[in-house]
Amino acid sequence: MKKKELQELQGIASQVRRDIVRMVNNAGNGHPGGALGCADLLTLLYFKVMERKEKFEMNGENEDLFFLSNGHISAVWYSVLARSGYFDVEELKTHRKIDSRLQGHPTPYEELEGVRMASGSLGQGLSVAIGAALTKKLNKENKVVYVLMGDGEQQEGQIWEAAMFAAHHKVDNLIAFIDHNKQQIDGSTDEVMSVESLKDKYESFGWNVFECDGNNMEKLYSTIILAKKEVGNQKPLMILMKTEMGYGVDYMMGTHKWHGVAPNDEETKKALEQLEETLGDF
Repeated sequence: MKKKELQELQGIASQVRRDIVRMVNNAGNGHPGGALGCADLLTLLYFKVMERKEKFEMNGENEDLFFLSNGHISAVWYSVLARSGYFDVEELKTHRKIDSRLQGHPTPYEELEGVRMASGSLGQGLSVAIGAALTKKLNKENKVVYVLMGDGEQQEGQIWEAAMFAAHHKVDNLIAFIDHNKQQIDGSTDEVMSVESLKDKYESFGWNVFECDGNNMEKLYSTIILAKKEVGNQKPLMILMKTEMGYGVDYMMGTHKWHGVAPNDEETKKALEQLEETLGDF
């Protein structure tokens, strides 16, 4: 990736982080920590990696698809969807409001552009993504299905049923990501219920596993490209992203305390001082 393009993408990710902080503050509740940590990934997918149609179609035929399994980080997805043209950026003001399409956990409410499944009940997204990937194989579509999960989410049993199924059925047009920040709502994943070693576990289930720094956009992009080269080689693909919860806002980083707490006005001001405005606030 050329330096200028990288800088442009980093600028978009900074704006997305501003959106997240402002959306959650405006709502008075939400989940900023994980959303901030995944801004680089979703920016890369929607502005660089995914082959997607300009106009949203629910059936998703002949385009790459993305599913968000850890739906509580919806703010980052809504920001990226709006900034990439799925709906008006001004709608971000309605996040988590009564009768808004942008609820705390995503749902295809009133045909919300970009969203194809309700998520938030953790553990389900991988299964849905596998179904979509198999559909594309049956339809002989040369496209990729992406799905993002949390690392705390790996404590769900359905994840491992899906992981076993994907390997057995050689679902090799699937690239899954785990936001590996080692934090969940009640503390660190090591304290609540250790999920380590995720790399060893997924490899033992028959997946091809990659690891990278999920907050280094250049390294993350290179890893995604490496994974894409393995599409069609009989194995599902996993990218373990080592991220920081709250990345970009110093007082939120490295702690589970900002998993599900909205910053107050003073905290929001402090956060925005650390994040460059590049596309204009809503």
